[in-house]
Amino acid sequence: MMIPFKTYSLNIKGRLVTIDRPWVMGIINVTPDSFYSGSRVNDEQTLVERVQSMIADGADMIDVGACSTRPGSEQVDAQGEMERLQWALEAIRRTAPDVILSVDTYRADVARRCVEEWGADVINDISGGTIDDRMFATIASLRVPYVLMHTRGTPETMASLTDYENVSAEVLEWMARRIDELRQMGVADVIADPGFGFAKTMEQNYELLARLDAFHALNAPLLVGVSRKRMIYTPLNCTADEALNGTTVINTIALMQGAHILRVHDVKAAAEAVKLSLLTKGNGPVNNTQTVI
Repeated sequence: MMIPFKTYSLNIKGRLVTIDRPWVMGIINVTPDSFYSGSRVNDEQTLVERVQSMIADGADMIDVGACSTRPGSEQVDAQGEMERLQWALEAIRRTAPDVILSVDTYRADVARRCVEEWGADVINDISGGTIDDRMFATIASLRVPYVLMHTRGTPETMASLTDYENVSAEVLEWMARRIDELRQMGVADVIADPGFGFAKTMEQNYELLARLDAFHALNAPLLVGVSRKRMIYTPLNCTADEALNGTTVINTIALMQGAHILRVHDVKAAAEAVKLSLLTKGNGPVNNTQTVI
């Protein structure tokens, strides 16, 4: 059964942009150690080509990361993260001045500079404000949309923090409390990400997926990020490089449950999944442009 799609709007620096169909967020990592090598770029020409390709393939947003958050990864310091992000964000803004640009960071100081100086529109925080306790106040002052993701601990420790009695209920309750805190601080645009692969076992990831529709109770756009993750390639006995088909299957399951944003390495495959899911809902094929009021 397909869950009805609920429409939301985001304020992108004064533009009211409506999510009236599922969006595709393309992943770009300016890191040497992200778990999927196909997402990594380390020079401007490659970056520009990747961005242009993603937009042509149907990306609604670009998400840039400069500090790997894969389980067990070593963390670059804030200065190193900012140096990587500066050249990348400035190059993207020169190439695609109108694309919605998200930055994957859990550091408040990094978030501020990315928004105020380098053109970022959205902050995507894998820690949900738990690693840097200044993040919520920073987002409130910046007045930008914020992706709140559930995890426990840090990328170094999260693999050992998977002791849930009921993972879906506990993640949902945690996210509801955090979103309420953000809204009380004046943050109007929160995007909810249950955090597949972060402080969850493979079985817990699939339990979350099976109960994804429950997260619509948060009254926030729902982001799903499963692209080429261990939860896909381990049961299929393949590698991340070979996990595109499995990723598309899981993304389609998420779309059937009303997901609003798919965070992916492979934009074209995700955009095709969106188009076909909309046909199934009886909405017909659509082009990949946002509705701007």
